[in-house]
Amino acid sequence: MHTTPPRPRRSALYVPASSEKALAKIGRLACDCVIVDLEDAVAPGEKAQARERMAAFLAGRERDGTEMVIRINALASEWGAGDLAAAKACRPDAILIPKVETARDLLEVNDALDEADARPSLALWAMVETPRALINIGAIAALGRDRGARLACLVAGTNDLVKDTGIRPGPGRQLLVPWLMQIVLAARAGGLDALDGVANDFSDLDAFSAECAQGRDMGFDGKTLIHPAQIAPANAAFSPSPQEVEAALGVRAAFALPENSAKGVISLGGRMVERLHLEQAERLLARAGR
Repeated sequence: MHTTPPRPRRSALYVPASSEKALAKIGRLACDCVIVDLEDAVAPGEKAQARERMAAFLAGRERDGTEMVIRINALASEWGAGDLAAAKACRPDAILIPKVETARDLLEVNDALDEADARPSLALWAMVETPRALINIGAIAALGRDRGARLACLVAGTNDLVKDTGIRPGPGRQLLVPWLMQIVLAARAGGLDALDGVANDFSDLDAFSAECAQGRDMGFDGKTLIHPAQIAPANAAFSPSPQEVEAALGVRAAFALPENSAKGVISLGGRMVERLHLEQAERLLARAGR
């Protein structure tokens, strides 16, 4: 069963490790997660300097409750091993692994962390951004059931999926939706969180809000972002609405009545309500309470 995570992941902002200005803004942002990016956002010639800049910044930063994630370059790349060692030393909450295509890709990272005596609470997030990753998504997500594998979250890499497949997503991302739903389904089977891919046009916040609503309706827990202006719409979309909270409280109260405490099914407002609806209500209220 998908469980409520210890913290919300409604908004996860990519911040280039190479940008001192962008790193300095982190403490003033209202996003749930920050992904300090050593991979796509950093040019090859800037990789080493970006790693040093990230380490210096995070070493002097006080923890403020924001989930801190570091996206490294692939372990097989010339920068991967150095990135992983630097990321571990920064003591983030999680390390985001790009181009994950098989469960073995994650297990190799996990083995490297174990050999380096990484703390057990250090989690792994996996980018799902290639056709091969989608073919193997079930086996990848199954690692979520193994505590020792560290996997906590799947992240949709929609830009790379579009590039590698050559599709034209179309209005409302209609041709991407089947693959996005596959990611959500696999995440739930593995007890993981799932984050929707980025929206490239950060100037059209109405369109962005609509895409957030679409991701929420598909079952994603949040969305990855490329600009601070996208934080507020993402937080709003992936938070329970007052109406949803009120309805959930009603379901909880109805099952708490003495005459309903032993029932599996009750009638509420002209609708049949089962214990599974009570479980849904409790999860929603836990999210609202965060």
